[in-house]
This record gives sequence, structure tokens and C-alpha cells, in this order.
Amino acid sequence: MNWIEAHEAVFRLSLFALILLVMLFAEWRWPKRKLTRTRRERWSGNILLTVFNTLTLRVLAPVSAVGAASFAAASGFGVFNQFSLPEWAAVIVTLVVMDMAIWYQHKLFHQVPWLWRLHLVHHADMDIDVTTGARFHTVEIWLSMAIKGVLVALLGAPVVAVIVFETLLSGMAMFNHSNVGLPKRVDAWLRRFIVTPDMHRVHHSTRSHECNANYGFNLSCWDRWFNTYVPQPRKGHHNMRIGLNEISQPADASNIFGMLRLPLRWRILQRAYQHKKESWAHETGDRHVQKPR
Repeated sequence: MNWIEAHEAVFRLSLFALILLVMLFAEWRWPKRKLTRTRRERWSGNILLTVFNTLTLRVLAPVSAVGAASFAAASGFGVFNQFSLPEWAAVIVTLVVMDMAIWYQHKLFHQVPWLWRLHLVHHADMDIDVTTGARFHTVEIWLSMAIKGVLVALLGAPVVAVIVFETLLSGMAMFNHSNVGLPKRVDAWLRRFIVTPDMHRVHHSTRSHECNANYGFNLSCWDRWFNTYVPQPRKGHHNMRIGLNEISQPADASNIFGMLRLPLRWRILQRAYQHKKESWAHETGDRHVQKPR
């Protein structure tokens, strides 16, 4: 664990690159869905937005989640620093608590209107693949980092636990957003424990009751326990529509400048809110219907 702390950048970057390459190969070799837009059209915006977000976090964020953990350790602040809990136990509790917190944060970004304005940038992608996992509005990234920093400080989470969690967060986001067709038996077994691509793909459906479900990114238990689990999309994975009904122009969905200004596009937002309200009223009875894949 000391090695991970001493080589944080190498550890995180190496695993990120490894998982990215593995998922890119898997998408090419075993694709689940035929994409409706070219990779060149979508990837340029998604990758540019990811790079922009990373740079702004490095420059503008005063304290990262790892920095908050270092502060808590140095000052003796936080729950874990008040008790003599073994480091391995503190690491496990941190990973579970933060996983649940990110699940709840994700749900809030769907339920609170001004937060949804930011989060819809993620859902505006007209296909879903490994690059979608890092496609978020810059302000949402800042808010998420602030939330994680506060939680880490309150817990007094070990530095190594936060590094592992942040690595899991990015790695699992690439995995469960990937356009990979896992064998049915493998998917059924994995989703007992973690969020699979098929499970999370439901969340990117244009159907409101499917979009407002399956909020998890790592552990799949939260959606089951809190009644937000939809096993399969009603129209099946090959026929379901990905994205938002109100956003169909590449300038809004794939261009970095269009994505950044999307939360301010009032006409689009008004149509999205109205459609969300109307479709939710008609579709809530479908939530737990199991359909062919």
C-alpha cells in the first residue's frame, strides 16, 4: 500500500491505460450494438472534453479527494482518525461508503433540475461506448470532486483507499459504458456483484423510467436494495434508443463547445423536462418488466 501512495500517478495512469486498451479491443472484437454515429464524430468531442476536465481539475481544484485524505491524516480529522481501526478495514469501509455515496450523488443529479442540466451532457451522447464513461460537463466534475473531498475528510479515509477508489471509479466507468457484448451467463453472474455494460446501458435509454434506474457504477447491490433496478431495456439492447430524444444534432451532442453550453440551451431543456415528466407518468408501471435482450 505504501508503494501505491508513493507512485500514485504511475499506478492510476497505468491501470487507466490498461483498462482503456482492453475495453477498446473488446469493443472491436465483441461489439454489442451497431453504433449510429461514427467513432470519429463522437470520440473527438468526448476525448477533448475529458482532457479539458482533467486540466481544469489540476489547475483550478484547490484540493483533490486524495489531497483531502492527506489533510485528514495530517490533522487527525475524520472518523477513522478517532479510532484505532486497522488500515485494511478502513480501506474496505471507505470503498463501500464512497461507492454508495456516488450512487446517491448520481441519483440526485437525475432528480434535482439544475443538477440534471449538467448531467444531461453525459446522457446526450447518441451512442454509448468506452469514451462515454468520462464524458461529463466540467461543472459536474468540479461538484463531484468537491463532494468526494468533503466525504473523504469526514471519514478520515486513508490516502491509499482514496487512490484505489478513484482508480476504480474511472476503470469501472470505462467497463460498464463499453459497447461490449458479454455472454448472457457471464453477465448474469457478474451483475450479482458489479455493474455490467448491459446493466448500465439501460440507464442510457431514451425511455424515462429506464434512464432513471441503474445508477450504480461499481457495486450492483444499491439499485437492488433501493428499488431502482431495471434488469433489461423494454425494447432489448439492439433496438433500444440511446441518448435524449430532445438532442439529435452533432453540434449539441458531439462537439465540445456544444456540450459545454448545453446546460444553458433553454428550449432544449424545457422540452427535456416536459418529456421527462410526461414519459415518467406513463412508464412507471414498466419498471420491473423483464424483456428479451
